[in-house]
Amino acid sequence: MMFAGMVMVATGLWPMLCNAFGRPDLSGDTIYSMVCIFILYWLITILNLKFNMAKFGGHIGVWFGVYIPVVVLFVMGLATSIKIGLNPAGYLGTFSVDKLIPNVADMSSLKYLVSIAFIFTGIEISSVYIPQLKDAVNNYPKGLMASLLGLVLLNIANGLLVSNIVPNGTLELANIAQPILIECQLLGLPTIIANIFAFMVFLGVLLQLSAWVTGPSRAMTQVAEEGLLPASWGFHKVNKFGVSTNVVLIQSVFISLFTLLYVIIGNVNAVFLVLTNVTAIVYSIAYIFIAIVVVKLRYERPGVVRPYRIGKSGNGLAILYAILLIGSIVGMTAATLMTTAMFDRMIIIGISIVLFIMPLVIYANRSPLWKSKVEADLKDIKQ
Repeated sequence: MMFAGMVMVATGLWPMLCNAFGRPDLSGDTIYSMVCIFILYWLITILNLKFNMAKFGGHIGVWFGVYIPVVVLFVMGLATSIKIGLNPAGYLGTFSVDKLIPNVADMSSLKYLVSIAFIFTGIEISSVYIPQLKDAVNNYPKGLMASLLGLVLLNIANGLLVSNIVPNGTLELANIAQPILIECQLLGLPTIIANIFAFMVFLGVLLQLSAWVTGPSRAMTQVAEEGLLPASWGFHKVNKFGVSTNVVLIQSVFISLFTLLYVIIGNVNAVFLVLTNVTAIVYSIAYIFIAIVVVKLRYERPGVVRPYRIGKSGNGLAILYAILLIGSIVGMTAATLMTTAMFDRMIIIGISIVLFIMPLVIYANRSPLWKSKVEADLKDIKQ
């Protein structure tokens, strides 16, 4: 999942660089996009092996790549929409009541369904902060719901504003600076604002990618130390920053292979959508297993104290939620795949199957010798 996800995020690097230097006409070039990701990702890989880049770039990257862009998009989008009103040439078009009801005759937009759902995946990772909260049992669910509500409202607001401003049929999915450039022109503002915005986002994405490079490495190192990966891969051996060189290098090789999709598919929008869908589908499979395990443990370990229990008593509500979650995931995935072009659909299914099956095959063929070899290596390193 991390391979497709990282390339998907990195897809925005080339468009941002083009807009930063006043050449938005080059942002859709697939070859330049591929070369840009390849060079920059290997650069941040080398830097992460030499320096502790996660400590340096994590917080700055989030501000440059997420917080500030979201606010700028909303403020400029709102100002532009107030000035021009509903744009009949935009994706929203003119308002009519019948548009509030989905058009069953044209379901092509369903191909974006999983991608939209992907925005909200991973919010449960915030649970790592539970030990720092007071009365976490009551406050954490409230905070989680408040965050989710804010995320939904902000994305809907920005989505509507961008849809009103960008001319129909011209949206570049990987180019977040596109609406800013259009808004500068409509508001009579200097386009250098869009250039600065694009360069800021470029730095933000680059710094966030740099911070993410070592994240999977530490997770894979932990898995290797538990003897769940072949010792010959050397994933349990780390440098002075606690980063496994082997993991990072193999990760970069796979990401380099994923960039070939730009040549195979030949369209930046299509590549971005394919990678987003692959990441979301693999992520969703994990959610399906979580739902199944929650219900399974209710019956296998009924006496365990559960602070965040679904339902005050019995298992009916937990089963209902599990069915709704699994049904939603299956429904969204099916709708997305059925409305996606056949060639892209095959790529999405193929990559998703490989990424899902690969760890299961490794786990099924695990050997006790892996654990003993890892322990021996770690003992030698400490000596």
